[in-house]
Amino acid sequence: MRYFSIQAKGWIQWGAFGLCALMAVIAITIGFSIQETPARAALPNDATHLGVASCSGSTCHGRSEADGKIVRQDEIMRWQEASSPTGAHSRAFAILSEPRSQQIARRLGIGNAETAPMCLGCHAENASSRGPRYQQSDGIGCEACHGGSANWIEVHKLGNHANSVRAGLVPLESPKVRASVCLDCHYGSADGGQFVNHRIMGAGHPRISFELDLFSTLMQHHNEDADYAQRKGLTSNVRVWAVGQAMAVERSLSLYSNPSLGTEGAFPEFTFFDCHSCHRRIYDSQNFTPTTLDNPGRPIPVGMPPYNDENMIMLSAAARVAAPALAQKFEADSRAFHAAIAKDRASAVAAANRLRGSAANLASTFQSASFSRAQIFAIIDTISSEAISPRFTDYEGSAQAVMAVDTLLNALVNGGMVNGSSAASIRGEINRAYAAVRDPNDYRPGEFRRALGSAARTIRTLR
Repeated sequence: MRYFSIQAKGWIQWGAFGLCALMAVIAITIGFSIQETPARAALPNDATHLGVASCSGSTCHGRSEADGKIVRQDEIMRWQEASSPTGAHSRAFAILSEPRSQQIARRLGIGNAETAPMCLGCHAENASSRGPRYQQSDGIGCEACHGGSANWIEVHKLGNHANSVRAGLVPLESPKVRASVCLDCHYGSADGGQFVNHRIMGAGHPRISFELDLFSTLMQHHNEDADYAQRKGLTSNVRVWAVGQAMAVERSLSLYSNPSLGTEGAFPEFTFFDCHSCHRRIYDSQNFTPTTLDNPGRPIPVGMPPYNDENMIMLSAAARVAAPALAQKFEADSRAFHAAIAKDRASAVAAANRLRGSAANLASTFQSASFSRAQIFAIIDTISSEAISPRFTDYEGSAQAVMAVDTLLNALVNGGMVNGSSAASIRGEINRAYAAVRDPNDYRPGEFRRALGSAARTIRTLR
């Protein structure tokens, strides 16, 4: 169970997780090595999608009650929950007919949102081969995440997970696999209408934000019981969070390095930059007062828009505690990348590729890491420490930080390392940190740092 209050959960649904209602298809990418070509979704290699109906039998996942002996068997009902984040994937296509989506399409001049490739890349399953029971109106169905089922569905019916994976079922219990799948739409890929550029956001689309463990929790359709543990092993929320941060950095830099995505006309592609570095109030007077704050993690000249480093900041905090041997290189590569953006495109791309390598190494390290109770508390402390908190100068990084502290606190509870009642009693502190990033237009860095620091100090009492 995740210990969200109503207030915090509401913020997540509209803020970070509001993206899920509009960006909800998943395509399959399970390669993790640093390659010369930027990240691309492996859509052409996906097997035939048979459709949600192929999973809906009463002996499979179509029951109205969670009374299955091995799995819940009401997974489709949970996938269809009308008013819950759990059902957001099923609403992905339907949302294209709503006024906001149609208005975005009109502003972009792409015709009907329900038929525009720019929208369907992430609002419908990008299946190159579809069976007779497949329906686009199902939105983001089972196979968008688990892979086209033509080759594995019969094996899957026998209940052996390992054999199903060998037949082609995507092993989402692996944090790296899950992150790679989710990132295709929740951050973008270079294929299939899955890159949300600044023009799309300028037309009204929400900004891109990603936190793997939080999104996974809100979308979870299964129970992690003894049977699940035997078949797949129990989830480490901290591992999922840390791997997600590393792979988000790798994916962002991969897309930035793509020559077809890095620029928009004569300008750089602004979607890669920190939104609020430009979207600030402008004051024109003799008594000029800067509206930006110096950020020690971004060695860039005054007036240069900074790269969105929300996931880099979190990854730095995790690396300092759980991978200190790699942390120094990652931070040096991060600073070098920010500095290179002020030089020229070639220098920036070369620096981005070095930073990608560091992020990928951290993802591999975290994939097999066992995060101890002491390490989890240490990461929470590090996020709010003087080493990291001065980097919370903009809204994006701060929103990511409060999600991280909440995720890590819940990991302590879920792992039996902290009493649930004790954690619930300090929910007010977490809510105050959420409140400090509730309205991006009213974001105040100092107020946020104080709220986050207070929450971290209160969590520290649980030691």
